[in-house]
Amino acid sequence: MSYDVVIVGGGIAGLTAAAYLSQSKHKVLLIEKEEKVGGLVSSFDYKGFKLDGGIRSIENSGIVMPMLRQLGIDVPFERSIVSLGIDQDVIQVDTKASVDRYSDMLKKHYKEQSEDIDKIIKDIKKIMKYMDILYGIDNPLFMDIFKDKKYLFKTIFPWMFKFMFTVGKVNKLDVPVVQYLDKLTDSKSLNSMISQHFFKNTPTFFALSYFSLYLDYQYPLEGTGMLIDKIEAFILEQGGTIKTETEVTNVDVDKHVVQDHEGNAYEYKELLWAADLNLLYKFVNKNPILDPKLKEKVSAYQKDIEKLRGGDSIQTVYMTVDMAPSHFKEICTGHFFYTPETQGLSEVEEKLKDVIASKDKEKIIAWLKDYFKYNTYEISIPAVRNKKLAPKGKTGLIISVLMDYDLVKLVESMGWYNEYKEMCERFVIEALDQSIFKGIDEKKIDVFSSTPLTIEKRTSNKDGAITGWAFTNSHMPIVTSMTAVAKSVLTPMPDIYQAGQWSYSPAGLPISIMTGKLAVNRIEKQLKKKG
Repeated sequence: MSYDVVIVGGGIAGLTAAAYLSQSKHKVLLIEKEEKVGGLVSSFDYKGFKLDGGIRSIENSGIVMPMLRQLGIDVPFERSIVSLGIDQDVIQVDTKASVDRYSDMLKKHYKEQSEDIDKIIKDIKKIMKYMDILYGIDNPLFMDIFKDKKYLFKTIFPWMFKFMFTVGKVNKLDVPVVQYLDKLTDSKSLNSMISQHFFKNTPTFFALSYFSLYLDYQYPLEGTGMLIDKIEAFILEQGGTIKTETEVTNVDVDKHVVQDHEGNAYEYKELLWAADLNLLYKFVNKNPILDPKLKEKVSAYQKDIEKLRGGDSIQTVYMTVDMAPSHFKEICTGHFFYTPETQGLSEVEEKLKDVIASKDKEKIIAWLKDYFKYNTYEISIPAVRNKKLAPKGKTGLIISVLMDYDLVKLVESMGWYNEYKEMCERFVIEALDQSIFKGIDEKKIDVFSSTPLTIEKRTSNKDGAITGWAFTNSHMPIVTSMTAVAKSVLTPMPDIYQAGQWSYSPAGLPISIMTGKLAVNRIEKQLKKKG
């Protein structure tokens, strides 16, 4: 079992790399620990409903669509319009002018902070202009730009100068968004309303750029998993090999061999690790490494990342109801960020550390009740986008909030994990039933949920992370600068590369695809050298 390239991890980064390498007729093996590839991009069928198990929309960012075009993969998309809601007010983010409607909605609920809101909106508009430059054209990485000299000189070169100028401005906005907003408003509630559905310590640019990103959202007509299905089929058609339900447990750097949980060995010329980097350094067998300097580097990096945390995780409630998609379509779009209360989470989140330290079940329950009451919900309704994704007259909802991994781990250790899940489901339904989706409780058919522990089990991501490394870490062990993104795929080990959300920060689906392609470019050069 010898391959040109072995790829570990069947998420979008690994699949992207496998698609390009198999298209180039390299002998490729993709290894995935789960039954299906896709990772945090997936859809599943449930009693006639199509539900998404990972991300809710596909963000193009000048990367996804060009990648699919370059490979010749056809995925039918429709635009995924985002709506934002506070209490009974809902707006659609369908044009750049939507930011002004957002301003009006905030001013309605925070009348005394009108001037603060103007300052915040001004900065959002400024960042939107930066986004127009950064993602204003299809990424050249996914184009054969030298075949079109006119496009190269008239579009790419002018864009590159604007890009470099803009990156400098973006780098100045790396302060956590909550701290940044503190300088613009004294209102903790207003700050929370804008920032609480982002990860802890999310950089300002990344957070406030979302008004532009919302305008770029797309949805595959048969669910987000359709993107994965199409890429997987392409890899197999091109002669690539995909091995699922297989977990790599050992990497021999010198012998160029990886071993799985059943003892099977796979030789490689080049190895791409497209999974959690913690696992790579856990499974690298340092003893056989002959180069003492390399052994020292691997050990040092391993010790460093052991201390670091994975990023934020989520709690998701899946709900099927005896209500037609048209009922929800009158209220919101198929991708809806909704906050029932204006108080915000700042005071609730300040108590979390003490609540965990108490290990008191009643205190945890009281905290959870407030957490779900004042939170911002990300709600996806597939059948609003395509009525064929649910039985006639019925609707499936996917409702998520950020959730602390340590809290859920504590609950599990205390022995009331299933009770916790049922309790969270009840709190979520109550919050929506008493606010924007009145009567939904009476119409529910089935309810089930996933937690950070579910994500940890499915993906093996440290701390149930959904976007790689936590912004709260003292430092990032990976590349964080756009100008250095090409180096994000390198490891200190010869012929071993990395890609995906653990290889660059801030992460996301487009970045995972980009790092997958960057790794491919490096690997193909190495294979060419080796003949």
